[in-house]
Amino acid sequence: MGNNDEKKIRPQDKWDKKAGVAAKTYKVNAETAEEFKEACKAAGISMGTQLSKMMREFIDDVNQRE
Repeated sequence: MGNNDEKKIRPQDKWDKKAGVAAKTYKVNAETAEEFKEACKAAGISMGTQLSKMMREFIDDVNQRE
C-alpha cells in the first residue's frame, strides 16, 4: 500500500512534540464538562491550561502526602 498508509506529520504535530503537548481523551460527566467549559470561558482561560493546572496541583498534593 506504500506511502498512503503513513501518517502525515503536520506542522502542529511537530510543535506539540517540541512543546511536550499530548492530546488525551477522558470520559467525564457531560453536565460537569459543559459547566467547566463555560467557567473557563468566563474566566478567559483555555480548558487545557486549567486542566493542566488542576492536574499539577493534585499531583503535588498527593506527592506531599507520601
